[in-house]
Amino acid sequence: MTVLTLTMGIVMAWIGPLGELGEKNEPPGLLLLAVGVPGLVVFTVLYLRILEAAVAGTAARGEVVASAAVAVILLLTQDGDPWSWGLLGPAWASGAALLLSRSATVVATVASTAIGLLLAPPGADPSPGLSEVFVPPYAEGSAPVVGAYLGVAAAAPWANRLQLWFWRVVRAAEEGKEAQARLAVTEERLRFSRDLHDLVGHSLSAIAVKSEVAVKLSGVDAARAAGEMDEVRTLARQTLKEIRAAVRGYRTLDLVAELRAMTAVLEAGGIRCTLETPRDRVPEETATLLAWVVREGTTNVLRHSSATTCRITITLREGSAVLEMTNDGVDGVSGRGGTGLIGLSERVAAIGGTVTAGPGGPGEFRLRATVPLEGER
Repeated sequence: MTVLTLTMGIVMAWIGPLGELGEKNEPPGLLLLAVGVPGLVVFTVLYLRILEAAVAGTAARGEVVASAAVAVILLLTQDGDPWSWGLLGPAWASGAALLLSRSATVVATVASTAIGLLLAPPGADPSPGLSEVFVPPYAEGSAPVVGAYLGVAAAAPWANRLQLWFWRVVRAAEEGKEAQARLAVTEERLRFSRDLHDLVGHSLSAIAVKSEVAVKLSGVDAARAAGEMDEVRTLARQTLKEIRAAVRGYRTLDLVAELRAMTAVLEAGGIRCTLETPRDRVPEETATLLAWVVREGTTNVLRHSSATTCRITITLREGSAVLEMTNDGVDGVSGRGGTGLIGLSERVAAIGGTVTAGPGGPGEFRLRATVPLEGER
């Protein structure tokens, strides 16, 4: 939507001539059909290419120069005042400003405004149309027309630059959220690979060495060979036990750490977060499920809402742990979760819990998970 507002130059380029043509109530002349309309089409195409380059962060000097030349040709060949064909000057400046520096934008604004007034000067009796919108009906002479034109010509380029800056800020924020998620995944993969290397590397090396020793001793000293193989068996069992412990730790989430991490992510995204947790310790299996709920809820808040605040509460009551995530970013709440919430609901339901998502208070969306405590099921 923000990018669409950058096309104001195209609107200005067309609305002036079309407004004048409509007010004259006359059929279009040959010069307008042969030069004016094709020229506006070419100007529009060049403007769109300038806009595409601005969004992509590339240069389009040729398009800027070519669109300026088209605007000057149209101003030279078409009769009109500042509020008809004269709007081509501010229209061109609003597009060029997307690729120019601040100082160059000032120069382009002044030059395009001067050329517009020079090649489409206001008369003593300005033509009707857009001039009626910007010039008071009681005004006489060309001074009010020039003043209003100068205001629009000065504001249009800077308004476009502001819109482009705002769009880039929004895009940078979205890219930052995605980068945070990718970084978290990468760090977890590195941790797991490091743990596996530390646990398995040494043990497998020892097993390989002892197996080779046992093979060499098998024909010379069967008793020592059997002893070596017994140590290999012990090492294998110990390694298997360590791997299972590592995998279990990988699949088990620390609820406290997860809450802190998700709170930090939300606040980094500009969402003020409040957290309420019970004093009593939540059992490990229950804590893991709640941590998954918090992670999924945070993802949904960041991706599918325009929240500014988020409240996370965990309470222990009647043999269950209840987690609620409430945010104020409702945007067409339907009460239906995505595939992530569906899978999470099935996982929680398997141990007798429930997950619900839908409207909370006025303008709020609430995610609620009720998970039985261990030993209470």
